[in-house]
Amino acid sequence: MPRYRQIAEGIGNAITAGQLKAGERLPPQRHLADALGVTVGTITRAYNEAQQRGWVQSRVGSGTYVHGDETSGSDFTLLTHESADGDNPSGMIDMSLSFAPYHSWRHDSLREALQSICHDPAAIAMASSYQADIGNLAHRQALGAWLEHLGFPTSGSLVVTQGGQHGLDLCLRTLTRPGELVAADALTYPGFNAAVRHAYLKPVGIPLDTEGMDVDALARLCQRQVPRLVYVTPDQNNPTSISMSEERREQLTALARQHDFWLLEDHVQYLPREDRGTSLLELAPERTLHVFSTSKVLSGGLRTGTLQVPDRVSQRIASSLRAETWMAPPLMVEATCRWITSPNADELIAWQTSEQQYRQQRAFERLARYHPQGQLRGSNVWLPLPEGRRSSEVHALLDSAGVRVSTPEPFCTGSEPAPQAIRLCVGAPRTREQLDRALDIILEVLESGDTSPWNTL
Repeated sequence: MPRYRQIAEGIGNAITAGQLKAGERLPPQRHLADALGVTVGTITRAYNEAQQRGWVQSRVGSGTYVHGDETSGSDFTLLTHESADGDNPSGMIDMSLSFAPYHSWRHDSLREALQSICHDPAAIAMASSYQADIGNLAHRQALGAWLEHLGFPTSGSLVVTQGGQHGLDLCLRTLTRPGELVAADALTYPGFNAAVRHAYLKPVGIPLDTEGMDVDALARLCQRQVPRLVYVTPDQNNPTSISMSEERREQLTALARQHDFWLLEDHVQYLPREDRGTSLLELAPERTLHVFSTSKVLSGGLRTGTLQVPDRVSQRIASSLRAETWMAPPLMVEATCRWITSPNADELIAWQTSEQQYRQQRAFERLARYHPQGQLRGSNVWLPLPEGRRSSEVHALLDSAGVRVSTPEPFCTGSEPAPQAIRLCVGAPRTREQLDRALDIILEVLESGDTSPWNTL
């Protein structure tokens, strides 16, 4: 067999024999190429082959590691020392995860929905029974009406999922095969990157500019190899918050038709209708898969989402869902449907939109000298670091000072290099006072100058 496959097989055999342990780092490609007397390209192909077979995983800027290292199982970790009511005795302000701002209405609304179910024998009987894999008709109709109420288009078949992440995974596992190419923004949602790895797909990052995905770069890729699927968050790129221009959206859908690839559109990071552009689902309904979730507008714990797919693939999606989980839990979906049909849902979303705007403006005012990026009523602030500062160093300093932020590495698609920046989630601090304290600490760290010991060597 070709040399790269021989080397990949050798890696697999060494893992099976216990010579390579879970979490162990493989040699740098150039070192191994020199040791074996082959080209670096051969080692690159060998490592890619081993990754496709699920034996190893590549971490941008770090190296290639044997699968199974528990410390690398998640790109993000939740703070586990918070109490049930959200208090955080440690004093850590976690701005690393994109949470909706806290309000007691969330707990009150869920409590009311569950109480109403408890007094409805028919609802209890329904929630105790098996349902259709894609969700029962009443639930799908209620969720579809809610999407239209929020200003999202509806098209094709609507499938009830266990959150947005489940919808992404369903699309990848149903419509792609291991080893196929998928594309996304060079910086994108880590959950998509994780799903790509678990599906053993080949990810490629497409450059971003101020108008969103560089569709011309994607077109050049298509001349060499057409991706099976392209993933986009057109209204609010995660993490940079860049919005795709209307011209780019039209170019992207035209390119998808020309080369016959799927468009996976993610709207989980919620923005009000007036802040959004034209949905790809409107422009190309025959090839767009649309993902939405209650996570960023109601509650992350509901684990209720929607996936809209063209009718021609609805049965395949349903079959995959049934094989994975059979159905979304009907009790949680029923609670969600009762919540979204109550006046509380609109009141909460209106308050959240206003609160996000206040927090974004506050962050932009305080961090103005560092040129932050973000949507006026969005969830995240993307903060490029000053010349000479590294995200790992700033992250460590902030963590020791009591503020947790995201570094860019988990957002990098494929082998794209990480820029020197950090992402801040303005909705995550429990109060405005916590947000102000976190911004004070961030400013203090940025103004302290580079404290890296490498500067003195």
